[in-house]
Amino acid sequence: MESDPWNWTPIAVAAGIALVVAVAGGVLTTIGPWYHGLRRPAWKPPDWAFGPIWTTIFTLAAISAVLAWNADASPERRGALILAYAVNAVLNIAWSAIFFRMRRPDWALAEVVVLWLSILALIVVTLRVSTLGALLLLPYLAWVGIAAVLNRAIVRLNGPFGAG
Repeated sequence: MESDPWNWTPIAVAAGIALVVAVAGGVLTTIGPWYHGLRRPAWKPPDWAFGPIWTTIFTLAAISAVLAWNADASPERRGALILAYAVNAVLNIAWSAIFFRMRRPDWALAEVVVLWLSILALIVVTLRVSTLGALLLLPYLAWVGIAAVLNRAIVRLNGPFGAG
């Protein structure tokens, strides 16, 4: 009987964490009357596109994490990887909470800049051990950049917030 050449633990952990972050963000994202009442730029992607885009991004991020994890077993590199992904996961979830639940696109705009920088940090940490892993994070960086510009447009079209 052949032994399995794959170590499924990092794959399962990365997939599980990606799923938790995706579900948490989805639960916090309420597309209701408040959101539909906001003025949004004409170029905003359609609501139906966000699910497939985020699914792709989370899948690529999980693959990237596994590639980086498997590329270097040093505790220092793995610790940096875990820290970078943990910070990014918290920031990813927090944006949905701030924008949709707290109804503060203005605060979410500041937070999305930090989220974007955390993706850049993920890319740097990953690039040290896996070029492919780092490249797989570029769509995430680009999409959050688009989200930041959209967030800014919503703030400009609708602000000020928090007065009621």
